[in-house]
Amino acid sequence: DDLIETMKMRRTVAKCEVAHELIFAREGEEAFEVLRSGAPLPDIILLDLNMPRMNGLEFLTLLKKDKELRYLPAIVLTTSENRSDLLAAYRLGIAGYLLKPLSYSEYENKILSLLHYWNYNELVKG
Repeated sequence: DDLIETMKMRRTVAKCEVAHELIFAREGEEAFEVLRSGAPLPDIILLDLNMPRMNGLEFLTLLKKDKELRYLPAIVLTTSENRSDLLAAYRLGIAGYLLKPLSYSEYENKILSLLHYWNYNELVKG
């Protein structure tokens, strides 16, 4: 839902050794439209908790109830250091919780490490 975050993510992913296709959604309802469109499903979902209309925890609740989408790994990427958000997200079945650092170089290191890990992780396919 944030143009600056989108630009940071695009710039960071462009530096990754493995090509990744990014699909952005501004809010949870739009993300569900993309996921249910019939297009190939993403390997991972990076999710902010603070989104308009449907927050990240609401999105996760719907995602994990969906028989076809529930196994998609969702990683929360947020500024929220609130322990209750962290616990709620893990209770809903997230694959990870990353705090967005203030420094761009730290952000880049975290995102690249995340992408490298998920590049080697075995994922549930179709």
